[in-house]
Order: sequence, then structure tokens, then C-alpha cells
Amino acid sequence: MTQTATDPVALKALLQWYLEAGVDEAIADQPQDRFAEQVQALAAKASAPAARPGLSDGPLPASPVRGSAPPARGPLTKPAAPAQLSDQAAVKDAVAQAAKAQTLDELRAALEGFDGCALKTTASNLCFFDGNPKARVLLVGEAPGAEEDRQGLPFVGPSGKLLDAMLASIGLDRNGEGDSAVLISNTVFWRPPGNRTPTPSEAAICLPFVERLIEIVGPRVVVCVGGPSAKTLLAQTQGITRLRGKWFDYATPKMAGPVPAMALYHPAYLLRSPAMKRDAWRDLLMLKQKIADLGAG
Repeated sequence: MTQTATDPVALKALLQWYLEAGVDEAIADQPQDRFAEQVQALAAKASAPAARPGLSDGPLPASPVRGSAPPARGPLTKPAAPAQLSDQAAVKDAVAQAAKAQTLDELRAALEGFDGCALKTTASNLCFFDGNPKARVLLVGEAPGAEEDRQGLPFVGPSGKLLDAMLASIGLDRNGEGDSAVLISNTVFWRPPGNRTPTPSEAAICLPFVERLIEIVGPRVVVCVGGPSAKTLLAQTQGITRLRGKWFDYATPKMAGPVPAMALYHPAYLLRSPAMKRDAWRDLLMLKQKIADLGAG
């Protein structure tokens, strides 16, 4: 037994290293020792008798007649790779499937049957939305984390708790009704491994479903939570520090008209950078004023 296995300090340091590397949960029920498997495979290969060229268990092949043509050989082929939907085909399929949905239940069913996003194969649950479908304010984050993946709901981990507190400070609540209600979703509906940022192709594949969600809900205000969400929905290339504090127009071809949209710092970023909470508070007040202006209009 190694010293690490018995030393609590070393074990804690090892776990911390795993967390920093993005390993925060087990995928299988039992651990799998890949190193032991490799050693066993090498040992089996070394112990196997080497095949002698030209010899086999069957009869020897007949010698070719002098002057005759050599026996024909078939073309050398590699094993066929499993078919995989290209990103372009996946986006096209997502557009077709999302367009069929007329309700949020139908849109959820379309997502559950959609296999164009590879994140679905490693995630535990689909994270569609949480909150009031009749809300006037729709918040769209980046992607589910570990706790969100376990519960199948967006923003329920530490970031979600901070987001709830931020919303409560201006009178909004995911469990609220009427003017206080909000709906929360993400630009990607399955957790990326290790909580990494979704790739542009993953976001593009899920975007038709996000757009259809916004069209069905019909919010008065769209809030992009985090830089990746703002870049995806607002079609911007600037970072979150330049996008926050401004209003943009958001629209899709099927919407009656554009709605105001803004970007907020992601709560996970605020947990790492508490000094930025002052700017986040200004943005929340800006959101509160916009909601009041729309209510009076």
C-alpha cells in the first residue's frame, strides 16, 4: 500500500488536484484500472506464441505453376468507422425537430429524442428549464454543471444559489408568479465533461432549440448569463466585460418583433471574483428598471 493511500493530507491534495482538473464525479459505479488493463494486455501479447510466416494450422497452399499469374488478392480495406452525424447535418436536424414543437412539452420531447449532440452520451440528464413558463424574464446560461446534471435542472448548484440571491435582490424568483416570475435555461442542455465551456459546434447544434424555447415562451426580456451565452444569443465576439451594462435587441424570424436583451456576469465568475459583484449589482438595477419601464408601457 502506498503512502498516499494512508496519508490523509496526501489524499486531500490528490482530491483537490482531481477537482482542479475537472474530475468531480464518477461516471461508472465501479472504478476501472486502465493501467492494470494495459499491463495485462502486454503480458498476454508477450506470452502468445509468435506466428511463423508461411505456416498455418491448415494444409500448405499449392505452389504456383511457373509462368502462371499470381493469385488475385482482394483490395485492402480498413474496418468501417461507425457512422457519425456531421455538425452541419446535426444543426439541420435540430432546426427541423425544433420547428415542429408548438409547446414546451413537445420541445422537451424533441430534445429527448435528439441524438445530434455528442454531450448527450456522457451526461446523466437533460437540463431543459426551471421556473415559470409564463415569466416575462428569461435567463439563459451556458451549460449544466455536476449538480445540474444530477438533478436535471439548470442553476441548482452553488452558482444557482447565488443567482437566486441576485434575482431576489430585485424582486425576482424562479418559483414566483406574475411580475416576479422568471424562467431559466441554458444554451446547451447537457453537461460538458469536466464542466468545460461548450464548444462553438455544441452551442450551434443546440441553438435551434434555444431559439424555439424563446419563441414559445415569448419573454419581454432576455438575460444572457455569462460570456458564452451572450456570444451565442447576441452574435457578438466581445468578452462579457464589454457586453455587460448594455442593451441589445434579440429576435428570431418567427418572433413578432425584437425584445431587449442584456448580459450578466455568470455567478460562478462572481464566486471566483467577488470584487465584480459591484458591477453585477449595477446590471441587476438596470434589469429592474427595464422591467418597470416595460410594465408601465
